[in-house]
Amino acid sequence: MMRSLTIAVVFLVTACRMPGTQHWKNLTEKPTLSDWAGDTTYWRMEAGTLVGEVPADRPLKNNTFLVWQPALPADFELTAEFRISERGNSGINYRSVTVPGIPFALRGYQFDIDGAKRYTGQNYEERGRTTLAYRGEAVTLEDSGSDVDNLDNGIRNNAWQHRIVRQRLGEEQVLAAKINTDWNTCRLEARGNRLRHYVNGVLMSEVIDNDRSFRRNAGLLGFQLHVGQPMKVEYRHVRLRTFHE
Repeated sequence: MMRSLTIAVVFLVTACRMPGTQHWKNLTEKPTLSDWAGDTTYWRMEAGTLVGEVPADRPLKNNTFLVWQPALPADFELTAEFRISERGNSGINYRSVTVPGIPFALRGYQFDIDGAKRYTGQNYEERGRTTLAYRGEAVTLEDSGSDVDNLDNGIRNNAWQHRIVRQRLGEEQVLAAKINTDWNTCRLEARGNRLRHYVNGVLMSEVIDNDRSFRRNAGLLGFQLHVGQPMKVEYRHVRLRTFHE
């Protein structure tokens, strides 16, 4: 009986360690920002929590990011807990690139987060195609056939026009009610061209990006502070695991 139990345990552990899947990595385990690049006027580490704060006497001129340096994740899953002030505007950028001439600026997909719960969970492409999927939408992005120089031609009312809403994931008010005013958990899944954003276990948006001109398969990971009102945002228990086909 003991031998059978031992074999079962070994089998279970082996099954959980699937080939091509890395173990979870805690991105906030170090007591400093040694793995990060950003403006320390606004970002700091406090007891395992990334804290971004914009005081009234030091407003931002541009959106600024705290960028994780060790790797450029491609296919991955990220989980974190976040808390944001009522007027705060933040987000988690991924598969992103830096913006020439603007320190600590990123261009790429973003898991949008805000204190007013207007945008939290949607997929917004920073300095790119703008809104890809509003909260509550499962969207397919068509191959636009556009050149990068003609990006603005596909944007209208701060949303990308080459998108098809395949499915409604829930009513806006119902999904917004799932978001807390204190700490929330988020989960971000990027597998191939399918991007999923969850808040407190609820799928808030999904994008299938078939746009070969603009989609990205890997890139930088970073946390945003947005221009505007004085604000504070906190991220803790930030964990990442990557997948390799």
